[in-house]
Amino acid sequence: MRLSQMLFVTLREDPAEAEIPSHKLLLRAGYIRRIGSGIYAYLPLMWRVLKKVSQIVREEMDATGAQECLLPQLQPADLWRESGRWDTYTQAEGIMFAMTDRQQRELGLGPTHEEVITTIAKDMIRSYRQLPLHLYQIQTKFRDEIRPRFGLMRGREFIMKDGYSFHTNEESLKKTYQDMAQAYSNMLRRSGLQFRAVDADSGAIGGSGSQEFMVLAEAGEDEVLYTEDGQYAANVEKAVSMPADVEPSPFATFEKRETPGTETIDKLCKVLKCSPTQVVKNVLYQAVYDNGITVLVLVSIRGDQDVNQVKLLNELTKLAGNYQAKTVLFLTVPDAEAQRKWAAKSLPLGYMAPDLADDYIAGSKEVNSKFLRLVDRTAVDLTNFVTGSNESGYHVVGANWDKEFPLPATVVGVRTAKKGDRAVHNPEQTLQSARGIEVGHIFQLGTKYSQAMGATYTSEQGEEMPFVMGCYGVGVSRLAQSAVEQSYDKDGIIWPVAIAPYHAIISIPNISDSQQVEVAEKLYAELNQSGIETLLDDRDERAGVKFKDADLIGIPYRIVPGRSLKSGKVEVVERATHKSQEILIDEVNSTLKQWIEAAIN
Repeated sequence: MRLSQMLFVTLREDPAEAEIPSHKLLLRAGYIRRIGSGIYAYLPLMWRVLKKVSQIVREEMDATGAQECLLPQLQPADLWRESGRWDTYTQAEGIMFAMTDRQQRELGLGPTHEEVITTIAKDMIRSYRQLPLHLYQIQTKFRDEIRPRFGLMRGREFIMKDGYSFHTNEESLKKTYQDMAQAYSNMLRRSGLQFRAVDADSGAIGGSGSQEFMVLAEAGEDEVLYTEDGQYAANVEKAVSMPADVEPSPFATFEKRETPGTETIDKLCKVLKCSPTQVVKNVLYQAVYDNGITVLVLVSIRGDQDVNQVKLLNELTKLAGNYQAKTVLFLTVPDAEAQRKWAAKSLPLGYMAPDLADDYIAGSKEVNSKFLRLVDRTAVDLTNFVTGSNESGYHVVGANWDKEFPLPATVVGVRTAKKGDRAVHNPEQTLQSARGIEVGHIFQLGTKYSQAMGATYTSEQGEEMPFVMGCYGVGVSRLAQSAVEQSYDKDGIIWPVAIAPYHAIISIPNISDSQQVEVAEKLYAELNQSGIETLLDDRDERAGVKFKDADLIGIPYRIVPGRSLKSGKVEVVERATHKSQEILIDEVNSTLKQWIEAAIN
């Protein structure tokens, strides 16, 4: 492609809308253009990158025996109600674009396709002889993000590969799951990315085990905790660890003490001259279940620990049946406005005890009349601890469970693991931290959807059995931007060779110089003919402008037919290192072929 004929416009300044480097660079380099909030057009250079990523994904999926298909983006609400996720996706997470057609039928734009694929399996797979089966698609997805940001990282429309497998048993599922873990690793390696596979929370998708594939980058929204021995890696939402040891309590007897202005753990410990490991702090949450019931949740946890809201949400979901519900729609820390709706009197915030009286809750059909009391494992074994007194300005010291305070019946593990904690598998290993961009996620769904939707097959014994399912997603457009976030410099993008829109760009310093033009045209034809995808910058621009643009768009190799033509050579500059060398014109093709093959393989 000749640059003079391409839709190609670069910007010298960072667009005001862009926050992270990759977003700024893709806009500045003319790869994408913002059409609306979280909505972007993929321009010619970007589309070439996306096609290359898609092809790598497709090849790795096909190699596992998966079959490609294409599923409808428009999905009937009835399918989602059947699985029990319509309210979750339209109200709780609120990420589904929902609409009503002219016949008043409710529809949604697909953020994911478990319901559709399960319906297809239900209708078409009759016998165990048809299993296992693995179908996938590469398609545009839609999610109504609360705050679209970071370009293609968190957009409302994006390209994704999603796959779904059907099995007769867990053993068969686990084999496909492992195949997918390998295939996803292959995809990222072939794309030239540094990544880490980590244990993850299954979230709204559900199921048992799941694993995320994180491209390592400073701007990553996710925190990854790992050990240097390579034996453990997890998203912070899922990570577990051993907390610091408890320090001895300085208090031997139970008593109430005046502690004004100590609403935080730090202030309290300074006043009482104690360790936060000997404090039981009590954190209040408000959970709204899918049947409209609000439950006030009081979590008792060790003072030096923080509640992981994802883990707490999972625990509350397990308890949904106690409130005649299926799932949690919302989980928040109730602010003053929320408290006014249910609180019978002012709460002693910062001074609450584990036995905060239920009469703080005003009677209502919509609000459960009792606190749901949970205790984290970090607080269970504490003795002579410090905690609130339920009276503002006062705490109690020397307290014990089942003496001064009843131990809550439900013990949970909801603490947030953090950098520096000891690893569970080996206490000599400490957790390290890195930032990551989630580009892939694989799930062992089990029978969650097949049971809910009545999707069964006939077993070898003649029984009707629910499908055992797996689900596997990779963000194609997200992966492309994450490559930029991982590799750029002050001059622009540095694409990995495997997914760069072009392998090389020939920049003619002076289009009025007939020799430069002649050599450039000869190399342009020869390189493209031999399979080296090459751009020709034949614009009537200054050499400096062309070189800056070549660096900005990040083409791996720049060829300059300039002063070195006198000795029968051209200058070749490697984008990643800025290393320059003069190569004989007749050897450019073979040299670039070697470099490209080495970079890709």
